[in-house]
Amino acid sequence: MSEQNKRPNYALPITMMFALYFMIAFVTNLQTPFANVVKEQFQLANWQSLLGNLANFIAYAVMGIPAGLLLQKQGYKRTALTAVVLGFAGVSITLYAGYIGNFAVYLSGAFISGFSMCMLNTVVNPMLNSLGSNEKKGNQLNMFGGVFNSTGGTIAPIFAGILVGQIANPRISDVSPALYVAMSIFALTFIVLSFVQLPELHKIKEAVKVKDSHSALSFTHFKLGMIAIFIYVGVEVGIQAIAYLYMTSATNPASGPAGMGMNAGVVGTIVGTYWLLMLAGRLLGGVIAGKVSSKTMLSTASVIGVVLVLIAMFVPTTMISFPAFNSQLSISLQQVPLNVVFLILCGLCTSVMWSSIFNLATSGLGKYTAMASGIFMVMVCGGGILPALQGYVADKTSYMASYWVIIIGIAYMFYYAVAGSKNVNKDIKVDVG
Repeated sequence: MSEQNKRPNYALPITMMFALYFMIAFVTNLQTPFANVVKEQFQLANWQSLLGNLANFIAYAVMGIPAGLLLQKQGYKRTALTAVVLGFAGVSITLYAGYIGNFAVYLSGAFISGFSMCMLNTVVNPMLNSLGSNEKKGNQLNMFGGVFNSTGGTIAPIFAGILVGQIANPRISDVSPALYVAMSIFALTFIVLSFVQLPELHKIKEAVKVKDSHSALSFTHFKLGMIAIFIYVGVEVGIQAIAYLYMTSATNPASGPAGMGMNAGVVGTIVGTYWLLMLAGRLLGGVIAGKVSSKTMLSTASVIGVVLVLIAMFVPTTMISFPAFNSQLSISLQQVPLNVVFLILCGLCTSVMWSSIFNLATSGLGKYTAMASGIFMVMVCGGGILPALQGYVADKTSYMASYWVIIIGIAYMFYYAVAGSKNVNKDIKVDVG
């Protein structure tokens, strides 16, 4: 029997990993429409309504490095099963919080869900690499996984928006079907993973400790890259999260900044288009990545991003027809504020920033790359901190004025691309041995 015939069939676990890829974005991106829901249910300010998003992402700061250590010691299967259980628990607590009307319980559910998402992010990428028959196949599997990830991110705000529809004062219970979908996929994945065998190529029995006077943090360009990735995730989330609040908020609110007073169902489809453009940008970025350097890609995307946000801040709020998702999950012309159109187009720019920053920050790290990856996962917490800050600025000024936070963030990423990413620590030995 040939080696190929002896190889186990991993079609089922690969499918489950794709499902988890979908779930990571689906559960995370539910925080965007949920911000509007909890704002109405608990009568919160904008920055308070984004605390669920903050709790979800701050979990990365707590769990990023421990998740990597758990993967090494317990292996893929146990780590994945633990993450799935935590995900099911977190979503269940969020559902329960809606029925009892307790905001603190809601935040705890978001925090536990964040634990799960962090662990799944740590597991899924290396697992798909291992399930591939070779390095090329593993990379291909991760690319397909990225498509499922972007799909989940696109569907979440659309699905929640459709559920809320024209409800004047939405509650968490109104979007419970989205939570039941998440719980069902978590439960199914747990059952399937419990009965399949997975390769444990990265599990270690006993590490040989070698004293090293250097680490990933010894590299200046990596430390600056940590700041860049922290800011990037905050920018990616903040652009569409504040746009969602801007479009759904009342035109003459009793308190807080004035919004557009748009239907939540329509707004959900518009925000979903932002994530759809991120999917398109990732596909395009994958095509041109072999010909364009990460430095050029990041600097170009940053310049275009700043221009788009500046235009959004100063153009009129005239309603125009723009191709976006509709409630039937197809593309049609929707009435969208002109300034929001430019914010949605930013999805094309943010789509290529993560990979560009990661490549620049880990370039030349050699044996310290694994440690750098774990630290990067910690910095994902920026996706909760910066949007909360932007929400606070919006409360004190206006929604559009809050986008100065985004401008400053993108400007830093441009600096990192053109100057901060240069490796000035080439004297440090990075090869193994």
